[in-house]
Amino acid sequence: MSHEPTVVADYQCEVGECPLWHPDEHQLYWTDQFTGRLFRYDPASETHEQFYDGDDVTGFTLQADGSLLLFMDEGAIRRLDNGELTTVVDGVAELRESRFNDVIADPDGRVFCGTQPATDDLAYLYRLDTDGELTTLCDDIELANGLGFSPDLESLYLCETMGGRVYEFDYDRATGALSNRTTFAEIPQEEGLPDGLTVDTAGHVWVALYGGSSVVRFTPAGTRDRRINLPAQDVTSLTFGGSSMNELYVTSAAHRADEDDQYAGALFALSLDSVESSEEFYSAVSHRCSG
Repeated sequence: MSHEPTVVADYQCEVGECPLWHPDEHQLYWTDQFTGRLFRYDPASETHEQFYDGDDVTGFTLQADGSLLLFMDEGAIRRLDNGELTTVVDGVAELRESRFNDVIADPDGRVFCGTQPATDDLAYLYRLDTDGELTTLCDDIELANGLGFSPDLESLYLCETMGGRVYEFDYDRATGALSNRTTFAEIPQEEGLPDGLTVDTAGHVWVALYGGSSVVRFTPAGTRDRRINLPAQDVTSLTFGGSSMNELYVTSAAHRADEDDQYAGALFALSLDSVESSEEFYSAVSHRCSG
């Protein structure tokens, strides 16, 4: 794979999001948030397909049995297994006019789920426990977006898109509690809005810049030290995958693209010079265990 961004699939996604590496299948999954489509890409055969077409899916995680846990409009959570949908949570009262946004699972099966408000209301950050209980962790975020854990699982990062900030929380793995929210990094609005987020095994925090045609990397101390430009204006999210977990996959959006934005909505990939992630860590934080 090239060290420069290349298009590996182009479904002209309205809002391509939530790229997620499946460590058992060795495939990359992603969603088009507002058209109800899910896709997967097999880098070994360089083939891809759409495998779901239904209600909008704004985020999803993998379960221990390989099924997908789908987070949807109005706070609905459903399990997709071999094409069959079953309801886990029918809806959330606070989200009747809005939807879930980015989500991430911890190694113990909890899922942290942000929301996108439909009006001028503020967004929420919830935690879904393995018994199905949904707990509100934050209710004062402008738009809760990308999520990622530090390699030592002592911190959780969250993008607040409209505020141009990346927050860091202390994370208690024993209880799933978050505390001590601080601003990890700030991004000037003219450079783009922080959208999706991922973390590599060295503790670097990678952020997709919506409207900024790029992804940027921050050191564990919060200093920006790398920028990668992409041929799409609205870069939405990113994750690591591939046989050596050093391939960076990046999604993008086409819903506000002009005619010069040729690859808007495409899935991009590029190989990095050094391994920035590992399957052991990625597998640990990308599954929601059964329970």
